[in-house]
Parts: sequence; structure tokens; C-alpha cells
Amino acid sequence: MLVWLLLWLSGVWGQTDMREKLLAFPVESSTSYVRISPDRIDQYSEASICMRFHSNLTRQYSLFSMSTQSKVKAFALYYDPESNNEFLLSVSDSSQVYTLQGNDFTQWTSLCATWNSSVWGLFINGKYYKSDLVPNVRISGDPCIVIGQAQNKHCGGFNELESFVGEMTDINMWDKALTDENMMDYFADNEMSGNVINWKALNYTLHGEVTIKPYVDPYPCVEVI
Repeated sequence: MLVWLLLWLSGVWGQTDMREKLLAFPVESSTSYVRISPDRIDQYSEASICMRFHSNLTRQYSLFSMSTQSKVKAFALYYDPESNNEFLLSVSDSSQVYTLQGNDFTQWTSLCATWNSSVWGLFINGKYYKSDLVPNVRISGDPCIVIGQAQNKHCGGFNELESFVGEMTDINMWDKALTDENMMDYFADNEMSGNVINWKALNYTLHGEVTIKPYVDPYPCVEVI
């Protein structure tokens, strides 16, 4: 009973099957976020992240932030609608900027980001944005993975004006670059489980006002462009 109480007070819920659940970020804050413990801690020479989300925010915000002791933006996804509707994909403190077209993130959106030594890319509801001339980078060191805030230092430095407000679900990460077919499978609602972050067996800690809610349609069908 004491152990359960301590876990509840700390916000640690352990490994949980999150199917039919979502993460709700109700307010702008510098203290509300989810810390995820990866299933694998290793050096990465390629990786991918997929998620579904929606938000009514009209300012910049972070969707995914992984840092190490040496690289604040080891792997990060950042949206900036105020600057030409741009999306930033950062790996090992290097970034590629993608100018989006006609995206409405107020509706449920399916997103995948992937990178390796030759190609970095975003799939947003099936639309592909990619860069072929990319730096050959690696990620090494103990990762700190945060959802809902941008890390401006390792595991911290949060700014409420970069915080996410909205809902997320179906977050998975792999230690490989997904193929186009893999990502189209994700958009087609096939249940794909990551080997670094697995939504069906998620190790996480809630902080601040983030809550878990039921999701009546855990794999929303989105139109593939």
C-alpha cells in the first residue's frame, strides 16, 4: 500500500498498455509534461518516431524532445506556425526545416519523422516532406525523453511559450529509419509497436496537470493525401 501511494504521489504509473488512452495537456505551463523511459538505451545512427495529436495552438510548440548530456536537441520535433508554417526536425543539434502546406492540426493528425545517414523526412497524414542532403549524425549518451515541453537543457529548461496544449496518442519510436511502406501502414491504422517507445507497454511519469483519458477511437482514420 505504501509503495502504491508513493508511486501515485510521484506521478509514476510504470509500464502501461496505453491503447484506447490519450495524454491530455490542458493548459499552457512550464511544469506539465510526460517523461518517458525508453526500452532501449543505445547509440542511434538512425531512428523514427510516430504519433497522433491535435492542438488549437497558434504559437510555436514542441511535440517531442529527446536530449542527452552532450546534445540538447538529440532528437526533437518542433512546430512553428508563426514563421512560414515551419516544422523543425532536429537530430544531434542539427536541424532540417520543412515549410508545410495546408495543415490543420486542430484535427487529429498522424505524424511520422524518420532519419538516417542519407535521408531525413516527415510524413504528415501521408504527405511526405524530405531532405536528401543531410548531415551524417549519431545520437549517443543517456537519453532524456519529454513529451509536451522543449528541453533547452538536459531534462529541463522548459518555457511555457513552447509547451504543448492539446492531446496525443499512439506514440511509438524505433531505432531504425522506417520505410515509406512502414509509415503508410501507420497511417492506415495498423497497430505498429516501437522497440524504443512502445505505446502498448509505456514506461512514463506524469508531471504537472497532464492527465490520461480514455480515447473512444484510439486509431483515428485520417485521409491520406
